[in-house]
Amino acid sequence: MVDLLVNIDVDDLDRAIAFYTGAFDLRIGRRFGADGVELLGASAPIYLLAKAAGTNSSPSSKQPRDYRRHWTPVHLDVVVTDIDAAVARATAAGASLERAVRTSNWGKLALLADPFGNGFCLVEFVGRGYDEIAS
Repeated sequence: MVDLLVNIDVDDLDRAIAFYTGAFDLRIGRRFGADGVELLGASAPIYLLAKAAGTNSSPSSKQPRDYRRHWTPVHLDVVVTDIDAAVARATAAGASLERAVRTSNWGKLALLADPFGNGFCLVEFVGRGYDEIAS
């Protein structure tokens, strides 16, 4: 089995804590000085890491961090039991709704972004969930 840890770069740690605890009912675990905090309550721990805008995203990359809305091939799907309530809670906490809830035979999906430009989806499974479309 592989254990996963989720790391999310943010430019304002206090604002990120307020967003992620408010939007997803997570709680603070450990603090790592002024530059990091562990959030608990999800299926994997989430680490918010303070990284200033304009700093390099990795030692081998010359691409600076930018906290406007951006695209990455990896994103979070947050599974919820009531997608409408979850959208309302996330947007009240500061998320941007990018595509309203759409329903398919496997479930409901909404596309959002956190205040730091990171995209995420809210997913509510219905029926047999992904088994409705699996072959």
